Amino acid sequence: MKPFAYLRASDVDAAVAEAAAEPGAAFVAGATELANWMKDGIQSPTHVVDINALPLSEIIMHADGLRLGALARMSDVAARPDVRQACPVLSEALELGASAQIRNVGTIGGNLLQRTRCPYFRHTPFPCNKRIPGAGCAALSGEHRWHAIFGASDQCIAVHPSDLAVALFALDAIIHTRGPGGERAIPIDKLYLAPAGTPDRETVLEHGELIVGVVIPAAPFAARSHYLKVRERESYEFALVSVATCIELAGPDDRVRAARVVLGGVAYKPWRALAAEHALLDKPLTAETIAGAGAAAIREAEPLRDNAFKVPLAERAVVRALTTLGGRP
Repeated sequence: MKPFAYLRASDVDAAVAEAAAEPGAAFVAGATELANWMKDGIQSPTHVVDINALPLSEIIMHADGLRLGALARMSDVAARPDVRQACPVLSEALELGASAQIRNVGTIGGNLLQRTRCPYFRHTPFPCNKRIPGAGCAALSGEHRWHAIFGASDQCIAVHPSDLAVALFALDAIIHTRGPGGERAIPIDKLYLAPAGTPDRETVLEHGELIVGVVIPAAPFAARSHYLKVRERESYEFALVSVATCIELAGPDDRVRAARVVLGGVAYKPWRALAAEHALLDKPLTAETIAGAGAAAIREAEPLRDNAFKVPLAERAVVRALTTLGGRP
């Protein structure tokens, strides 16, 4: 690990100014990510700006929705009864996202900015376009059973690891930031960048731009929601495939009025399965409808040599998640 300067920010504007002024600066909160990047040689910041003292830990439920400060701890959000009632998918995703120890220090903002667990990215002897643009992608010819079946490119086939992001995609969350250019409100489906061209740049955030909060608009479908995570082992593992589902049923025969189906572990960002959602709309949530949604969810998948198993796995995960929702009151 290389030497670096440490700065403790006193307010949001100071944090942004301090980070923006130093090309090699990085923000730190829970450090569950940055510390690993530094130890592994993935990132070597010249300045580390500690933001833990900033007033960004709020968890506020109101009539218009839920606001989460960027420094709200994962465990605190997941444990809130009002969050569990209004957005079950959010609590479930957070609880499945990490061990209890990490959830106690991991933050909402930091979780969204996790970087891939692709072993070729994490182990620096391998060529990786995310670490060194133009170096090549070792995963393309190496073992790639964990990698993308949607949205991949000849530059990078890594997948995004955040469980929280998958749930927030299903909830139409808005990411609020503060940066050198002022404030921004970014729909979460616009936060992550496709790997073609610039695989080393993973989000639309500029240098020195800080996530300050997440807003989840109130929506009837949020209360009937579920997060399913499929892993190679039961605990402390990243998803092979995950699914965040939300539905709103209406009318005397409980037809689907609104639906969200989002896949995790299959692309460079959470992958919204629009075809699956369309297959559900204005239909009763029967076994036949659910099976049709599962088939639609994987229709455009493009598996690689080692990860074709993810296609039927994703289909079955969608079916299981929707079946679980169908059995809930």
